[in-house]
Formats: sequence, structure tokens, C-alpha cells
Amino acid sequence: MLGVVLWSDPSERKAVIWCEDHGDLAYFSDSDSDGAAAEMPEIDAGDLVDFDLCQDTHLRRARNPRRIDQGAYDGIASRLQVASSCPQPVAANQQQTVAQVIPFIRERAEAPARALVVV
Repeated sequence: MLGVVLWSDPSERKAVIWCEDHGDLAYFSDSDSDGAAAEMPEIDAGDLVDFDLCQDTHLRRARNPRRIDQGAYDGIASRLQVASSCPQPVAANQQQTVAQVIPFIRERAEAPARALVVV
């Protein structure tokens, strides 16, 4: 699966990844790897990564993350934070919210643009 790293901490050897299927976030921790400490991959917030997805009871886990494009989506975490603090438009019946589209803005012009829909 592809995803964008929202947060990583090399000293804690952990990362949080936003998945391309718009499902729950995936969590990477080197302690998840068959009891043996895995090497923390060189991934930072904003990197596009490919990884194996495993479902663990109520948690999605990322295994074997590999960086595809460094800094491809720099600033995505802060854009999501700003978007979540903005009031959401509400439908006339007050029961449904309208989806908000947050663009995945690439730093390099040659790369195709993608968007994320937040409901």
C-alpha cells in the first residue's frame, strides 16, 4: 500500500502513515517486527512510502516501509491540522457534513497532483 508519513520519530523508532485507501491510519514501530528490532527506515513527515499493511485487532500496522519519494507532501500534517480546526459546512438537515477536499500539493511540478477527501 502507498501512504504519506504524517509523523515520525527516529529516536522512538515509530511513524504514523496516512493510507491511500483513506482507511484508518497505519502505525509503524520497530517493535512490531517478529520480536526482533528492525532498522528504522529513513522516513520523515511528508515522505511518500510503500509498505505492507497488517490488521491487528483494532489497529492497522505498517510493516517494511520503503520511501518512494522524499518530501513529496511536505506540510501535509499541518494542512490537515488547519483543516480540522475550520468549521465544517453542514447540510440543511443538520445531520450530514459536507466532505472537504484537502489537496496533496507536491513540491515538484513534474509529479501528478492527488487529493484527499475528508468526511
